[in-house]
Amino acid sequence: MEKAFGLIYTGESNNQLRDITYSRSIAAVPFGGRYRCIDFILSNLVNTGVTNVGVIAQRNYHSLMDHLGSGKEWDLHRKRDGLFILPPFLTRDNTGIYRGTVDAIRSVMGYVRRSSQRYVILTGSHTIYNSTYDGMIASHIQSGADITIMYSEEKEFDPNGRYDDLRLTIGAGGRITDMQIDPYIPQSNLRSCDAFVMEKSMLEYLIEEAASHAYTDFVRDVLVRNVGRLNINGWRYEGYVARMDSLSSYFKHNMALFNEAVRADLFNAQHPIYTKVKDEAPARYGADAKVKSSLVADGCIIEGSIENCILFRGVQVGKGSQLKNCIVMQASEIRENCALDYAILDKGVQVRPGRRLAGYETFPVTIRKGGIV
Repeated sequence: MEKAFGLIYTGESNNQLRDITYSRSIAAVPFGGRYRCIDFILSNLVNTGVTNVGVIAQRNYHSLMDHLGSGKEWDLHRKRDGLFILPPFLTRDNTGIYRGTVDAIRSVMGYVRRSSQRYVILTGSHTIYNSTYDGMIASHIQSGADITIMYSEEKEFDPNGRYDDLRLTIGAGGRITDMQIDPYIPQSNLRSCDAFVMEKSMLEYLIEEAASHAYTDFVRDVLVRNVGRLNINGWRYEGYVARMDSLSSYFKHNMALFNEAVRADLFNAQHPIYTKVKDEAPARYGADAKVKSSLVADGCIIEGSIENCILFRGVQVGKGSQLKNCIVMQASEIRENCALDYAILDKGVQVRPGRRLAGYETFPVTIRKGGIV
């Protein structure tokens, strides 16, 4: 795909994710035992054939930069093009603090203009799915649209619920006729997947035009304001989509990996998901260990019992401890005779012997990175 380059915005701020984004961006949030949210977007771009990817960082990006490195795992360590991490910087024209996506994209306009590709795939980092963008780009070119937005249909649509997303109304020929941001009463069950395709020149024009009017948000101030003026089309994605817009949704989508159909969709062998490789010993199970319906990463030592749990690398579970419906991130240690149910333990958490933690499916107990219970 020599005609397109990728631009990933990782500065989304979501207070609903609370402690798991206290020290990292949403893009760097661990998912599924060994992955980060950004792995899926990067892998989608690489599987499409995109070799030029820019990552706009804004806040708490140390963990993200450490994870991405040179881009070797995604085959993006190249002499020409490759992976470009674009952190905020201070100049006479740029304050180093972005008020929104318009500011962020405008600050890296030098990278955008230097890119030789004609089209840009602009994405966020908090939406997880496994797809390539070939069909979306082909649809964009064929339709002659100014902008094409990827969307999916919400299967369990609750018209009385409250939603923090972008809702689309699709008219004849796939054209988007209306949009709603974070609607109290959604008029549609079609949700944006936070992925947009347009010509590079169109992105430059829209960003400069928005900046000249002191607009700050790309979706609210560019797309919604111009939905009647621009030819904005939708491209439907039929696969599984996970949106990390709350702690309960993060927990729900991790637990959904125990569904074979979801697992087969997100980890499709034809479109592999790449991540940072760490060479560790296989998981070790004690004589009294009991493991049921769980995902266990390398380097774990399990001497207790776990059920419906996702354990990241290097997790230790002591004798007599019982874990159910838990997400335990890297290098955490649960000592002897503990009982945990519906809990999320961030990286490096220590649970002392005999402790009890219990939450609910819609409100799991969360322990911040490095915490001691």
